[in-house]
Amino acid sequence: MLLPDSADAATLDGASLRWPLALPFVGLLLSIATGPLLFPKLWHDHYGKIAAAWSVITLASILWFAGGEAMVAAVTHALLAEYLSFIVVLFALYTVAGGIVVSGDIRGTPLSNTIILALGTAMASIVGTTGASMILIRPLIRANLARPHNTHVVVFFIILVANVGGALSPLGDPPLFVGFLNGVDFFWTARHLWLQTLIVAGLLLTVFIAFDTWRFRSESVDAGKSSPAPIRIEGLLNLPLVAAIIGCILLSANWKPGIAVDVFGTHLELQNLVRDGMLILIALLSLWLTREEHRKVNGFTWEPIREVAKLFAAIFVTIIPVLAALDAGKHGFFAWLLSAVTEANGTPKQVAYFWYTGLMSAFLDNAPTYLLFFKLAGGNAEALMNALSGTLAAISMGAVYMGALTYIGNAPNFMVAAIAAERGIQMPSFFGYLFWASLVLVPLFLLLTFLPIAPVFN
Repeated sequence: MLLPDSADAATLDGASLRWPLALPFVGLLLSIATGPLLFPKLWHDHYGKIAAAWSVITLASILWFAGGEAMVAAVTHALLAEYLSFIVVLFALYTVAGGIVVSGDIRGTPLSNTIILALGTAMASIVGTTGASMILIRPLIRANLARPHNTHVVVFFIILVANVGGALSPLGDPPLFVGFLNGVDFFWTARHLWLQTLIVAGLLLTVFIAFDTWRFRSESVDAGKSSPAPIRIEGLLNLPLVAAIIGCILLSANWKPGIAVDVFGTHLELQNLVRDGMLILIALLSLWLTREEHRKVNGFTWEPIREVAKLFAAIFVTIIPVLAALDAGKHGFFAWLLSAVTEANGTPKQVAYFWYTGLMSAFLDNAPTYLLFFKLAGGNAEALMNALSGTLAAISMGAVYMGALTYIGNAPNFMVAAIAAERGIQMPSFFGYLFWASLVLVPLFLLLTFLPIAPVFN
């Protein structure tokens, strides 16, 4: 259904909104954070209903305060202009990566473990943190299952492959794709964060190989006594499909036909519609061409992407009044947060952006947190990529790197931990993982805070 451009006027006035309208968003994020831990069976069976309930509360609140026209316009923009492209890319990457199988036996030595971690870290910005994690976690588990000390291997895998490695492209981590959808250049993070990512990943791999070598030498089990089966990579036809996904996204960033469809005041540009359609076709092509046994070996199911689709649909709806208040700046109910990350003269406090974005990402999921602080910093991609590049770098690094601090900071974290626990690896509790991850990562974050390399925090 198409409405005239007058629907553009039906927008939320963030300055008139009050803080209780943000409670459904906070409630949803707290449900996501605590549900799998405090009431796992209830959450697993009913997470879609719980997410939908928070969404309904948000929409009812907007309807009450702003009217039906503003509510329809706001939810249409959230779901069609922001959520649709976000979930289509995740769906395509998840589907295509799920058809790539690494089989065979690998010795769980410090060298082979480090190679897998380094490979996964490099892959994460190409096939996504979820894709790289799902491809490599099972071979890594098989390689180390005979070792009495193997928990640390999975912990470092979560940190490196499921988080840090995704810092160099919008394909890598959901928050960066949110930035891409809001106008950030596809290659911006690769150009500006490659050195920081290389330093963090290099130091983490160095710490890992030292710790794993010490553990390996103290173990009585020889992980390499039996003759290992040769390593094989199957489902290689999916690699060109990954390249096609990248090509579609780059095409949408550079092809500007100037054609758009107006739906309830939301302008859907032709290049984005074509991109989303092509990505769905690529995913379907992968399903058609990939042998079913390849996905079975990977333990491929639709549940993870189904969960992400439902929860993020609710996130994009419940965040509507939050973003409207952020757009109001000092006149909105988030004025206190704006003052915490902004100097008196209006200059952003880049260190504050890094730590606030990071710590909130660790406990509230990094994609909505990135969007929140992106809007708080003005939401102007052109300004953030240039004059405010340090601020955008701080937000990007905080969201991606610190998402590794907890199981709930990024979608693949809990998935990897669940797979490892299912295979018999004794994974730490939520707070146990937080302790060990903080012990490894916080010194690196402090190093980044004061590291004299561009973009310099000041």
